[in-house]
Order: sequence, then structure tokens, then C-alpha cells
Amino acid sequence: MNPKEMREKKMLRQQELVNTAKREARELTQEETQEFENLQREIDLLAEIIGEPKESNGSETDTQRALAAERTRTHEIMQLGREFSFDTEKYVSGGNSVEEVRTAILNSMRQNSAPIGAAVTRDESDKFRAAASDALLMRAGVIVGKPAEGARELRSMSLRELAIESMVRDGENESELRRMNPDDLLVKASRSYNPTAAFPAILDATIEKNIVQVYNEVPTTFQEWTEKGSLKDFKTTADHRYVIGGAGSFLKVPENGELKADTPSTEVLPNRKLDTYGRQFSMTRQAFINDDIDFITQIPGLYARSAKQTIDEQCYKLIFENKAIYDAKTLFHADHKNLVSGTGAAPSQATIQAMILQMQKQTDPFGKPIYMTPSKLIVGVGYEFDLAVLFGSAQVTGSANNDKNPLYNYPLKTVQSPILNALAGANKVPWFMTPNSASSKGIQVDYLNGQETPSIRRMESAGTLGFTWDIFLDWAISVLDFRGIYKNLGETIA
Repeated sequence: MNPKEMREKKMLRQQELVNTAKREARELTQEETQEFENLQREIDLLAEIIGEPKESNGSETDTQRALAAERTRTHEIMQLGREFSFDTEKYVSGGNSVEEVRTAILNSMRQNSAPIGAAVTRDESDKFRAAASDALLMRAGVIVGKPAEGARELRSMSLRELAIESMVRDGENESELRRMNPDDLLVKASRSYNPTAAFPAILDATIEKNIVQVYNEVPTTFQEWTEKGSLKDFKTTADHRYVIGGAGSFLKVPENGELKADTPSTEVLPNRKLDTYGRQFSMTRQAFINDDIDFITQIPGLYARSAKQTIDEQCYKLIFENKAIYDAKTLFHADHKNLVSGTGAAPSQATIQAMILQMQKQTDPFGKPIYMTPSKLIVGVGYEFDLAVLFGSAQVTGSANNDKNPLYNYPLKTVQSPILNALAGANKVPWFMTPNSASSKGIQVDYLNGQETPSIRRMESAGTLGFTWDIFLDWAISVLDFRGIYKNLGETIA
């Protein structure tokens, strides 16, 4: 075999090494790399023997770049294959570009009538993000009912280690990441151009899970006596300005008689309109460097708690302040027949019975009687034990004749809130009663498309080393009908 044939044979061997790595979507092993370099030196030597020009040192760099580009192409194509359950083997070995593979996938989905852009399967990256998110929650002391597979193994990782592991899974070089100082590493993690990059997505998922858990556990009481509604946008609900009713009673029709015409009446109802409430918070570089894992739960949790408490306060302020409503009269007004006459008194057998009777005498917007069923008694702090005795005693307390107590086991639930005490200060603390919602709806809290818990959005803030999130919630509090709530001015509570 002459030197030229030997050179060509060694070049073929080089190409086989590269092709093998391409088919298996991996880098050359250390042994293969050494063999590749040895072959290159022998090829250069044979080139000198047969008089062919030797390749420059720059050609080796070009080869390495070509190999790196090939590895990137192969990785991206195989990632597309996993995401869309698409066989990409022929595209990897055939040298097709990533864009050509995307086109092939779209054409295949169109032919099979599959929804383009739909998530078909959860790949390993999704599983890792779910496990890492649960691991952060558990590490912060949050109870996770069913941790994702692998979460327990990841819970000992620091934020820095988790960021490195995440970026390596996104295709970054691990050695380079570990050599970075904390500031540079944080900048690289927070300025990723990939919106689904693992580390930011893990933080998002962790914060969202914690917000939902904390929000649901906040001790508020507005939800016990208000209605819950949903609005689809931020427009004023002008289409709900009127309700049709007041149809006349059916009249007897004599033989061969004519039916008499009737025109239903209309009544003004309130408008409802959503507003957005929110704040912004950041995870600083200090929190990242100090591995302050509590930040992931404590800070977002505080804002979740604040959101629900704000709704609670607004609902109680609405009934306490007694401002004008949709008919230009105050919510509790003599004309509305929902304000118990007198100067006010504490809840007692007499005052509660008087409020129940006033409620049950109420009429609808067209003067017809309503079947009212008392449901909730809303009071400030200070009456809880007296009311327990009142509703739990078979006889009237203090009666010498053991008179039967008509409120014994009466189906009226007590709702207590310290907000009423705070709003009243040293003045009288009013108390209220609401009927069953089937009888009449009083106060309603609407949410945008029924979303009751706060949402977050990660932001890119110029000049900020770290991550910044907006946390927000959309709601509206409206008086639907003054017949749905009744008031006693109450008395001063020591």
C-alpha cells in the first residue's frame, strides 16, 4: 500500500469516528479523541512524504468547531423529536438542519390533524423542573403532599448548585459554570434568552405553588358571607344594568274571553368592574449568594397573604362605611328596610329576633314578598361566647320559669371578624345578618375568569442583579342587592 492510500485510509478512519459520535449523539470519548489526534499527526506526516501540503494548525481548530456545531445540531434535533414524539434518526444521520426538521414535524402534524404547538409529552426537562421545585419547597419546610419523583434527592442542593445543574441540562458547559463567580453565574441564569430555561422556570413554579398554598390557608372570613363571581374582562358590565321582573299575576280568563296584556317592569341593578391589585418583589444577589432558600417561600407568601387580607378588609369596610350604592342611597337605609331602627344594641334574643322578622318582611323590587331564610350573623370580637350560650341553651338564660328559647339550635352561623372592631375604634361596633343566597344575594366578590389566587410574572429589570417578579390579582367587590344584608348599629365593645 503506497503512502497516499495509507493517508486516505486513515482519513476514512477519522470520518468513521466522527460519524459514530453523530449517530449516537455524543462527543468523542477520550480514547477516540486520542486516536483522532494520532491519525491527524500520521496524515500530516504522510502528506509530507507524498509531497502534499500539510494542514495548518488552524485546521484543527476548524475541525473542533465543526464537531461542536454538529453536536449542537444533533442535540436540538433529538430534543425536537422527544418533545413531539417524532422519529429524527434519519435527519440526524442525513445532515438536515434544525429548521428542516421543524418543517418536517409541522408537515407531519398537519397531515395527521394534530394541534400544532400542543404539548404532546413531558420530557426529562419537565420532570427535572417539577422535582427541583418540590425539592426547594421541602427544603424550606413547606409540606408537599406528593413530591415529584427525584425531589428528595435534590433537596440538599444549594441555589448555586441547582442553577448550575439546570443550565447544564439546558446545554451549558458545566466546567465553565463552576469556574464562574456567583455574580456572573446569577447574571447568566437570570438573563437567559430561553423563556423556559430550567432555573428561572423552577423558581417560578416553586413560588406559584407556595402562593396557592399560603393563600388558601390565610384566615379570612369574607368568603363565608359574600357571593363569588367571575368577569371575563375589565369592562363595566353595562349589560347588567337592568333586571326584568314584576310580571303581573295570572288572571282568570272567562269562557270566550281575551287574555289581557301585561308589561314586565324593570329595576336598576349595579354595575360591576374589575380592578388590578399587585406588588413587585425581587430575589437579590445577596439572597442567591447566601443560599437564602426561605426567600422562595416567605416573601411571596407574605404578598399572597396580603392579597387575601386586602379583599377581607375591603368587604368589611364596604358594609361598615355604608356609602351610597347603585340607587344613590346608602347601603343601609330606611327606604331599603335593612337597617334595624333604634340607636343600636348588642346581639341578644330580642335584637336577633327583631332583625330576623324585619328580614322576613322584605319585598322584592316589584313589591312582592320574598321567602327569606336567615343564614349568617356577622359580628366583631366580643360576642362569641354570649352567642354560643344563646344558640346552645334550650331555655332562656336567667328565666325563672325556664321559658323555652326560640333560638336554641337556630340555623344561624356566627361569623366573627376583628376588622369590625378595628374600624369602629372606640365607637359602636355594628353587627349584620345575611340571608341564604337562594333568598337574596347581597355582596359579591368577582375575579377575572374565576382566578382567585394571585398570579406572578417574572420581569427583566435593568440594573437589577437577580430575579424580579410582579404578583397581582384582579377583583371587584359590588353590592348586588341591599336586601341581601341587614344591620344593627351595635354598641361599644370594651
